[in-house]
This record gives sequence, structure tokens and C-alpha cells, in this order.
Amino acid sequence: MNNCPGQDSRKAQAESITCIHCGYVAEIFSDEIKVKCPKCKKSICKERLPSCVDWCRAAKECVGEERWNKFKGGV
Repeated sequence: MNNCPGQDSRKAQAESITCIHCGYVAEIFSDEIKVKCPKCKKSICKERLPSCVDWCRAAKECVGEERWNKFKGGV
């Protein structure tokens, strides 16, 4: 089975996300869509769903240059 060349969880990057329920600043990784708040135990979701085009070095190769430029806001 072939996987995307950029699909390697070892390259995930941590970022901070503020819980909309209690204000706690939690950690979420670039390959996650939602996490459970460690303080209030409710789900915290990213504002927008992540796309591999946002973080993957191989995205341009995978989706093609034309689609990659469109995703990145180019012409």
C-alpha cells in the first residue's frame, strides 16, 4: 500500500490552542484536528481543518503544481 511521502507522524509540529470553554492553553499537533482540553475535558477544534498542503514538503509533488498553487493562494 502506498502512502503519501509526507505522511510521517514523526514530523508533526506542536502548536498552542486556547480552549473556547475554559480559556486553558492546550497543545495540539499539526496532524490533529481536535484534542480534549486537559482542564475541562471538552473537545477543542482547530478553526479550519488542516490540509497536507499546509505542512507537507511533498504536497507539491503529490497534488501537482497547478493544484498546489491554487491551495496556496497563487494564480
